[in-house]
Amino acid sequence: MTETRMEILTASTRDAAAISALALSVAHFFTLDKNGRGAEVFLQTLQPEAVALRLQSPSFKTWVGWTCDKTLAGVVVVREDSHLFHLFVAEAFQGLGYGQQLWQHALSHIATGPAPGITVNATPHARGFYERMGFLATGPRVETRGVAFIPMRRASDASSMAYKQAAGNTPF
Repeated sequence: MTETRMEILTASTRDAAAISALALSVAHFFTLDKNGRGAEVFLQTLQPEAVALRLQSPSFKTWVGWTCDKTLAGVVVVREDSHLFHLFVAEAFQGLGYGQQLWQHALSHIATGPAPGITVNATPHARGFYERMGFLATGPRVETRGVAFIPMRRASDASSMAYKQAAGNTPF
């Protein structure tokens, strides 16, 4: 069985180059052109210098997940405790539970009381993952500036329960 545990730590500027490399390695999942043509402006935001600036901003919280052999498996970034800004998992680690661990870690650090409503612009590739994490699409697929995404929202725990009850999907 593959080991799926990782050490999740608060990211620092020392991690900027590794975060950038990871994000750029999975960029083909969200750019319209596999080589990134048309998405150059967005891809600039994934360069080490831009990542380092975000890591210094109080508006962003960033955590990195390291495997036992010190490989960066994933990164999660939350903006203003209300928007899942980035959740990248290295391709070799996708489908093994790393994304869920990163998301749960971030959620536990931003939620006080009932989990807050959180938005994400999900890549079409990751839509199923976000749906399993409780997100629902709030609009159609968007294609702009060389990238594709689906706007999604995860309701707070209280409103999520009300939604399920109204839909007849109560857990009891």
